Amino acid sequence: MTMNKPYIRVLLVDDHSVVRAGFRRLLETTSDILVAGEAENGVQAVQACGELDPDVLVLDISMPEMGGLEAIESIQRRFPRIRILVLSVHENEPFPSMALEKGASGYLTKRCAPEELMKAVRELAAGRKYLASDIARRIALSNRKGERAQLESLTRREHEIFLLLARGDSTGEIAETVGISPKTVLVHRSRVMQKLGARAQTDLMGLAIRLGLLDPYADNN
Repeated sequence: MTMNKPYIRVLLVDDHSVVRAGFRRLLETTSDILVAGEAENGVQAVQACGELDPDVLVLDISMPEMGGLEAIESIQRRFPRIRILVLSVHENEPFPSMALEKGASGYLTKRCAPEELMKAVRELAAGRKYLASDIARRIALSNRKGERAQLESLTRREHEIFLLLARGDSTGEIAETVGISPKTVLVHRSRVMQKLGARAQTDLMGLAIRLGLLDPYADNN
């Protein structure tokens, strides 16, 4: 629970009254969570945040008048202290990433276990983030797709240089391996770093490991 408050004050936002009633009953079975109010769309949610000062906002994404994503952005701009937990039927990308980018601190699906919902509310109230494990996995896989797309932008020579840089080879070693001058290696290195958004050679190593192109436990030299 938050400091100086006996309860974690929660605002439920969903356009289905039956859904709100179910979550209210669930959350109020605890001794440390209080449902301070309800709203059925984003417009009402913004207004209720100003009136009720909740600690955690639990909301759906698909709602009339003002949807969840727009509401998240508006609430975070006006009430940055309020922590937002998305509880939605939308499990696949880009919805989780979009919600987090707008300012949400947590994301669960509506088929989550009751215990996980209560845990997520407590985690957010304590200032931490919470993602359902399957949501975190989907976000990670989506990010990997983006990284693979970046990798595909490399030419054949740049890809070769990338792998050698990722395993820790120096400019001189790469020049000898590939059969080009050190100056040319530096030109390719600069292009690889730019295309992959890397700032240091260690960033390339991390990318190669994440994509399964480099064994972190192997002696790569």
